[in-house]
Amino acid sequence: MTTEILGVIATYGLTLLLAWPLARYIVKVFKGEKTWSDFMAPMERLFFKISGINPKEEMTWKEHLKALLTINLVWFVYAFFMLMFQDKLPLNPDGNPGQSADLAFNTAISFLVNCNLQHYSGETGVTYLTQLFVLAFLQFVSAATGIAALIVVFKAFKEKTTTKLGNFWDIFLKTNTRILLPFCVIIALILAFNGTPASFDGKDTVVTMQGDTVNVSRGPAAGFVAIKHLGTNGGGWFGVNSAHPLENPNYVTWMTEMVAQVVIPIAMVFALGMFINRRKFAYVIFGVMTIGMICLLIPTMMAEINGNPAIAHMGIQQATGAMEGKEVRFGPAATGYWSTVTTIISTGSVCGFHDSTMPMTGMMELLGMMLNCFYGGCGVGILNYYIFIIIAVFISGLMVGRTPEFMGHKLEAREVKIAAIITLLSPFLILAGTALSSWVLAHHPEADWAVKPSAWLNNPGYHGFSEMLYEYTSANANNGSGFEGLGDGNVFWNVSTGFVLILGRFLPIIGPVAIAGIMASKKHIPESAGTLRTDSITFGAMTFAVIVVLTALSYFPALALGPIAEYFSLY
Repeated sequence: MTTEILGVIATYGLTLLLAWPLARYIVKVFKGEKTWSDFMAPMERLFFKISGINPKEEMTWKEHLKALLTINLVWFVYAFFMLMFQDKLPLNPDGNPGQSADLAFNTAISFLVNCNLQHYSGETGVTYLTQLFVLAFLQFVSAATGIAALIVVFKAFKEKTTTKLGNFWDIFLKTNTRILLPFCVIIALILAFNGTPASFDGKDTVVTMQGDTVNVSRGPAAGFVAIKHLGTNGGGWFGVNSAHPLENPNYVTWMTEMVAQVVIPIAMVFALGMFINRRKFAYVIFGVMTIGMICLLIPTMMAEINGNPAIAHMGIQQATGAMEGKEVRFGPAATGYWSTVTTIISTGSVCGFHDSTMPMTGMMELLGMMLNCFYGGCGVGILNYYIFIIIAVFISGLMVGRTPEFMGHKLEAREVKIAAIITLLSPFLILAGTALSSWVLAHHPEADWAVKPSAWLNNPGYHGFSEMLYEYTSANANNGSGFEGLGDGNVFWNVSTGFVLILGRFLPIIGPVAIAGIMASKKHIPESAGTLRTDSITFGAMTFAVIVVLTALSYFPALALGPIAEYFSLY
């Protein structure tokens, strides 16, 4: 067990070592400075020439959002029809069928919004063509969308007074060509050389050690898994995600995938300080996020290492911890670290099954997604954190009797209203969705649907409630992981989570970009003796308190009905 914990510490340490130089590189890319990736410039110029885009044309925050939302709509339509008719298209050696309209609706939206909430099994639900040219494509562009939105906010922070915040298409394309694509090549090579499939062959026939003949799916998975983690997407090539021995063959691939999914979110925090020349401000944000992660990680690892108390009461020793749903290759400590990181960051990949984790771990996983701002996904983590900063600045201003200011601009009613709406949006979507599914299950369990509500839950009682709560929480946080005891592959869950996915993705992007753009257009106010310092430990503690209090008030009753009640039922 000590070896597992040391492995976790080493993995996180390696992530930090890589995040710092990556942050410097990201800042150079978006400031237009010379970098080693300038060899991509001719291809970028060709793209802009063909598409008729002037990358030097400055955009307002409204024009940024218009471009972002428009192109995302185009990608949704493309993905929806490709998934529905994939059985009639090439690169389908295993003969997988096309998806139903409701499943294609859910899948297209899910990958579009960086969630990858897979209501199908990876190797049987899609073809090689749609895996690569629809889902992998969306994993690139969805991650780039979040980063592009964040860079707009960076530019708004940096300028004293401006309405011109760069060009969305230039930022978006460079995110793909200069950051995501080159680093994915490196990650994919590491995975391929360690056993992750990278061919276009169909299923292979294998004779197992006990003499059974089975068909094993494969395919060009290495590249897909690379962007799945680097872009904090999380959708698996195989149905069981990174618990699959081909998707995650050994501890080298485990560390590679762990570093890949954490490195950009942390690097973007450091990049914020470098970009706007306020490094201490970035360090405060990083400190709050890291403390938040540790507060979720320690109870998780302790719960998994100490095992199941109900099994202990039976007199059964659990020397290796709570091993139900865990891969023996990784163990409970490493799985606990993965489950924490994958839920505080909007990756949602798994190396073990969240449905089998201890109730305390389940609650920490839920809280990680409900908070959705401790590191967070590519770009959107800081955008979510920015909303809490706005609320903290507003409350702090009220406490000292001054007009709230942030980055030299007055914070007024319009910005606070936007922040309040975004803050209330998540609990509304999660709790309303859970209430709806609970009502249908309780009052119409035998409804004559393709999948009756009575067949939704694999577990009764508290854990069954947690399964439904987790599904909507995951959809709202654009996470994608699930308590997979839930039977979610049906019209009800496909459609209801589909709408939660849309609202949970785009409104929390629109809100912060709008606030930053509005404030950047205001007259700059020089700092004075009474200016609230946002780069102090005191303000960091204030922000942390706002995050904790708002989350507790919003979600404690629902958590009490699910994982908390289940926790006490074991003792």
